[in-house]
Amino acid sequence: MPLQTQLRALDGTIRDAATTAEAVAVPVRSGPEIDPAYADGLAGIFALGAADLLAHEDAKGEPGEIVRAPFRMGDGITELLLFGVGDGSVSALRRAGAAVARQVRGCGKVIVGGPSEAEDDALAAFAEGLLLASYDFRVGGTAKRPGAESISVVTSSSAVLERGAAVARAVALARDLTNTTSLDKCPQWLAERAEELAADGSLTVRVRDEVALAAQGFGGLIAVGAGSARPPRLIELTYEPEGVADARPIVLVGKGITFDSGGLSLKPNAGMKTMKTDMAGGAVVIAVMSALRELGVPVRVTGLVAAAENMPSGSAMRPGDVISHYGGTTSEVLNTDAEGRLVLADALAYADAELAPAAVVDIATLTGAAKVALGLRYAAMYSTDETLAGDLLGASEDSGESLWRMPLVEEYRPAIDSDVADVANIGRGGYGAGSVIAALFLREFAGDRPWAHLDVAGPARATSDDAEITKGATGYGVRLLLRWLGNKEN
Repeated sequence: MPLQTQLRALDGTIRDAATTAEAVAVPVRSGPEIDPAYADGLAGIFALGAADLLAHEDAKGEPGEIVRAPFRMGDGITELLLFGVGDGSVSALRRAGAAVARQVRGCGKVIVGGPSEAEDDALAAFAEGLLLASYDFRVGGTAKRPGAESISVVTSSSAVLERGAAVARAVALARDLTNTTSLDKCPQWLAERAEELAADGSLTVRVRDEVALAAQGFGGLIAVGAGSARPPRLIELTYEPEGVADARPIVLVGKGITFDSGGLSLKPNAGMKTMKTDMAGGAVVIAVMSALRELGVPVRVTGLVAAAENMPSGSAMRPGDVISHYGGTTSEVLNTDAEGRLVLADALAYADAELAPAAVVDIATLTGAAKVALGLRYAAMYSTDETLAGDLLGASEDSGESLWRMPLVEEYRPAIDSDVADVANIGRGGYGAGSVIAALFLREFAGDRPWAHLDVAGPARATSDDAEITKGATGYGVRLLLRWLGNKEN
């Protein structure tokens, strides 16, 4: 479901706008100090001095801090929110926007004073926080936690506000795709959503069905999807801005396992409960592709989503099977629950052989080991290229989606040696380091291109609300990748 809260820029004064609002929110700098741009207007509508109220509440103006008080406006009562913005940085304003959004849930019209001296990136982050903390997903019925009906931000920077809103819409799309139940969601369903997004002319799309995949040698996708009655798909989306037809594309690759039972190496019941979200990486790729034209990203981008459902049945792949991937590299299946790397291997090999990419980044909920190592807020990044790694780390800091670079340990490469194939799909020999081993496996298929692998098993899902993050799918990676791509040059 799309974001229900409407965000718009308002060119006017707090005092004029407040006459029709259910809630009015005014920024407070650390100190605390009412943002000078709103001090006079606030004094005209609020009898008790705002500074006195802040002192009474022992407020500090820290990001996420809210002081509330009712005041009379005409014949009704309006809620005043004094919200802290701290130092006005990007991260502070994103958290401040999220705090305001949570406080005004269920309201109709809300007026928010945009921090008057905010840099463009910080104001865009403020818009992201306002919208993403308003997100709610529910199958049928009404939202449990409805956001405000509309939030109007007093600012002269409407284009910047809309940029933040565009990013938030893309994140919400990734959350929607990921949160959708696997009863409805299958590889074909995911392909249809991609086709709908491409229909407005901003993207071209190609979907390979199981017949085409088998004919063209995508053995990993065919093997992983073999146990399901709902066959695999390879979704290919292409974005071309004007004037770059001859440029080499950036390729994004997403894991699209629409449900992961573990296959014949069956997961325990508890381990399956979140597996509708095992296609979070694929959802991120689709969502990123959907926003490129609106954000004016200046480089060619191709998105590949390797989609399959990993189920046990009489036709399912077995431990001990040997798969021939796109391009001919073979892998021995030692555990059918290590399926994500098998479908990603096909997509990476295809990108290297056929798309001549300038760089490749894959994103996947790949290993529990990454989650154990880094928890729920950091993704593990592996890369073969220093420039690419540095650019992604920079985009991570700017976007608020945290990365930690992990090593591709060469001494661990023997762990994926196979007695009968080129590589094995899990490590042997007591090396441990499951996330590192998975990355080493994927590297076998990425070729000599600059390549990075993002293991998002931790941050792709949240167990509770926190700032702009909402419980369930987080859409982690959309902001990061859009920031990185937006910084690229032809």
